[in-house]
Amino acid sequence: MMKKLLAIILVAFITIPVFSQINFGIKAGARTTTVPTYDLTDGSNNIEAFKDAAYGFHAGAFLRVTLFGIYIMPEVVFASTTYEYDVSVGSNPAEALKQKFNKLEVPVLVGFNLGPIRLNAGPAAAVLINSPKALIDDPSFTDLYRNATFGYEAGVGFDLFKKLTFDLRYGGSLSKKFGDSVTIGSQTFNLDDREPSFMVSVGLMF
Repeated sequence: MMKKLLAIILVAFITIPVFSQINFGIKAGARTTTVPTYDLTDGSNNIEAFKDAAYGFHAGAFLRVTLFGIYIMPEVVFASTTYEYDVSVGSNPAEALKQKFNKLEVPVLVGFNLGPIRLNAGPAAAVLINSPKALIDDPSFTDLYRNATFGYEAGVGFDLFKKLTFDLRYGGSLSKKFGDSVTIGSQTFNLDDREPSFMVSVGLMF
């Protein structure tokens, strides 16, 4: 039985590269994100966003493995977004403050082609790689920023000349459906309450 299993695994390793297509690429683009709001119980402090949406950028690399018409595409992307707020503390005059969030995002998307269009969706991990400035002097305020969280991405795209790739995606939170975290086996994954975002990118495949 063990010999048969090893033979099947060996045949799979030999035949999968024959029937699969592997592409590596780099990408970059822009994003727009709904500005987070802060619900403060202390009425002496007030935080208001200047705009409902903020703009940022992202850049990284991806690997696309296609097998029998289905592809898996993991990515590693650096993403940066800056939010602007009007902050008043007590009787002090209001002050304009900025918060910059730099993250390393790792989406793992599964998709397929529908004619010339690609459809894909999957989970997206995000690791905070900077310390955003606290808008008010409150030790509990920084607890709003989790170091590693999970959400999701879904979108459409198309390829041109088998070299250029274009994508439009929506990123969102899983916490409203599953709560603060989910447990799979013995592992617990924190889910964030990330704000909705739209991402557009262009990439080059090798």
